[in-house]
Amino acid sequence: MNASSRIQAFRASPLFQALLLGVFALVTAALLSMGNQTTRGEIEKRRQEDLMASLVQVIPHEMHDNDLLADTLSLAGPDGAPVTIYRARKGGAIVAAAYLVTGHGYGGDISLIMGVDLSGKLLGVRVISHFETPGLGDKIEEKKSGWIFGFAGLSLSSPPAEEWKVKKDGGHFDQFSGATITPRGVVAAVRKGLEFFASQHDAISGEAAKVAVRPAEAGQ
Repeated sequence: MNASSRIQAFRASPLFQALLLGVFALVTAALLSMGNQTTRGEIEKRRQEDLMASLVQVIPHEMHDNDLLADTLSLAGPDGAPVTIYRARKGGAIVAAAYLVTGHGYGGDISLIMGVDLSGKLLGVRVISHFETPGLGDKIEEKKSGWIFGFAGLSLSSPPAEEWKVKKDGGHFDQFSGATITPRGVVAAVRKGLEFFASQHDAISGEAAKVAVRPAEAGQ
């Protein structure tokens, strides 16, 4: 058998086919890895930009002079999972905080971001993502209706605790025609977020750290 015949026979063999498939797999994996490395930084940059756009909607620019994304604190949430707190400072003093909360709607989880000042008053609430029915539950979006703006200025005591429900349940908040479950889930999530803020006020405001150093200072 001459050299040409041996090459043709090798190419027709299962070993050659396996080697060829392996080479293609390695090249594909390398290209995917390169693409992932190339786009990872850009994807993270866009994610940070989107997050910042949401943060400034619930903590206005004029309220702070720090980088909200760089001034964070992680605390255990009501369910034990970590919650990232974005703290707003003015002249070095903490004046407000923002964080994500999750509500449960008709179509699934509703992700919200809320901003609260140190007195516990809501500065704003915005929807980050949801799976609610278009034309019904999606009225929680600021582009679809002004309903979500109604939380600004409210607190755990205004309205009273027993009124942190939709009107159909005897509460303060309007529901949507044909979509009561969605606003009910949002109201419950915001109330839980306010309760979380109240329970973690000292840690968020930095008061807990001040209390921790007083005994040592007193002994000096």
